[in-house]
Amino acid sequence: MDKVNLEEKLNLINEYWSPKILGEVNESYIKVAKLKGEFLWHLHEQEDEMFFVINGQLIIKFRDHETIINDGEFIVIPKGVEHMPVAREEVHVMLIEAKSTLNTGNVRNERTVETLEKI
Repeated sequence: MDKVNLEEKLNLINEYWSPKILGEVNESYIKVAKLKGEFLWHLHEQEDEMFFVINGQLIIKFRDHETIINDGEFIVIPKGVEHMPVAREEVHVMLIEAKSTLNTGNVRNERTVETLEKI
């Protein structure tokens, strides 16, 4: 049982949109990531997804609206809901997701992270 310093862990990340595992709780991973730019439209058929903004401002676009998440705020996106994260400037996020959650959901392309690294 070791404590985790989010700032120290985020300083180890050099790429955007590539989540890293910090720990596990039951059948879920606790992840952090740095985001910048637009991601892609996708959905998760079997898993809910949680974005907690540690630093910055994250926009989650939905087909009919968008939601802005600021420092200290989070959003849970229910399974099956199509969305696209957008970070106009660098954003640091924590994700709490089922271990089966693929970052690109129902889309597989060059941004898909098949194997997650633990830091």
